Amino acid sequence: MTYRADLTPWAVFRCESTVQNICVNRFRSRTDAESYMNILRGLNPGVSYQVVFDKPVEVQG
Repeated sequence: MTYRADLTPWAVFRCESTVQNICVNRFRSRTDAESYMNILRGLNPGVSYQVVFDKPVEVQG
């Protein structure tokens, strides 16, 4: 895991279906992610978005 990945644990996902979600963008804070999601919802009212804490798990091996 890189240092840069540690800096952006909050992500906005576009919910396509029950099995496919697309990461739209990553942010340092939850408030930034929620603000961006509100803008996206205003631009695309028919699309579902969700803010999640998505910190990658480091695999040791």
